[in-house]
Amino acid sequence: MALRGEIDGIDDEIARLFRRRMEIVDGIAQAKRRQGAAVSDPARERATLSRVTENMDGAIENGARLLFTTLFGIAKARQRAVVHGDSPLVASILAAVKSASPFPSRGIVACSGAEGSYAQQAVSAMFKTPTILFFSGFEKVFEAVEKGLCPYGMLPIENSAAGSVAQVYDLMVKHRFHIVRSVRVKIDHVLLGCNGATLEGVREVSSHPHALAQCGSFLKAHPEMASVPGSNTAVEAAELAKSGRKDRAVIASRACAELYGLDILAENVADAAFNATRFICIARDMVVTPDANKFSIMLSLPHRPGSLNGIIAKFAAIDVNLTKLESRPIPGMDFEFRFTFEFEASPTDSGVLGLLAELSCDPEIERFTFLGAYA
Repeated sequence: MALRGEIDGIDDEIARLFRRRMEIVDGIAQAKRRQGAAVSDPARERATLSRVTENMDGAIENGARLLFTTLFGIAKARQRAVVHGDSPLVASILAAVKSASPFPSRGIVACSGAEGSYAQQAVSAMFKTPTILFFSGFEKVFEAVEKGLCPYGMLPIENSAAGSVAQVYDLMVKHRFHIVRSVRVKIDHVLLGCNGATLEGVREVSSHPHALAQCGSFLKAHPEMASVPGSNTAVEAAELAKSGRKDRAVIASRACAELYGLDILAENVADAAFNATRFICIARDMVVTPDANKFSIMLSLPHRPGSLNGIIAKFAAIDVNLTKLESRPIPGMDFEFRFTFEFEASPTDSGVLGLLAELSCDPEIERFTFLGAYA
């Protein structure tokens, strides 16, 4: 068709003009580097958008604003690479890749709870011969790693049935750490009681809040059982065994029955037939193993339309698969959010490293944190 041929000609002209625009952008970047000038010029961007959309109707105007906003983003990324030079973050990642060694089979690992907890099972799945130190709560695990008490820490980050572990995401902001590995553990919740207890006699069920959330249907079917949030599945099991109470039960792992001498009062109490929790292993310093294939970053964006879409478009432009996008409200801020991105990529991918360099030095990103490159 003649119209398609005309579109092809326009596309070729757009490509030619785009190349020319980037050549000019590179020249401007060199000048800004010599002069020490800022890369971003919001007033000029506003004036340009106003000029190019002046005679357009609503639908076309919106498309033009998106097109030119994307062009501005590409141009600023190229300028930052020239003005700011090599990214310290990228240099650190490449140095970690160069010194990479296989993940160790042994180590001292901090985790919350007690023997029989799912965190302990995650540690045992990741390390062949671990030394496990148990702490009371997720924040103590972060602190143990941050202060150098333990080289590694194990934390749950999301469950296939109950979703993200919000407390862990909130604590990420407060502590210095890097994700060095992740592992998925199958969750097999059972209802445990003391010897001689019966399902009919249970009036309270305790467990970690996330475990209780994963067993909503079972608890709804037993309204006579009050849900009592606890600190940890295994800790609750150990305390129940000590108490000897027959009117109380615990939702925990099958391993806790044998460990603490408890009876299984009900099996398969989780809502989902397949229930798994993903755990992250953290360390204080950046470690990149040869089999690393996933990245995690955290950032805060300006509270304005299109800011998140602009970041997502950057990942799409380099053909990177985003596997998770988690948002958490920023305490003390009015409906402003912090975002955690997970995406699949090699730590030597030049496109990914270029994007990380751009994001890490972009003044429009209010806070950027590299969480790790790991398997």
